[in-house]
Amino acid sequence: MILISYDIANDKVRARFQRLITKHGAIRLQYSVYEVRNTNRVMDNMKALIEHFSKNFSFADSVIIFSVDEDDLTKYGNAIHRDKNIVFL
Repeated sequence: MILISYDIANDKVRARFQRLITKHGAIRLQYSVYEVRNTNRVMDNMKALIEHFSKNFSFADSVIIFSVDEDDLTKYGNAIHRDKNIVFL
């Protein structure tokens, strides 16, 4: 599993980045922290997409990708903000 954390100042670039990673399987944990649970190939593709997208970043922007062994991951509290579809009737 990988965790992706980002700090992007420009609203348009940040929105495009968020759409890019969620389109390729990232799940929101917190406002700027996402997880990707998939095969090594999919995770490598995600890293390549982010590297290619990074040309849009300013000097102050940053993205950090953490490789995490799920057995070593500990979560406290209920701070997971998984995106869910909302149905209005």
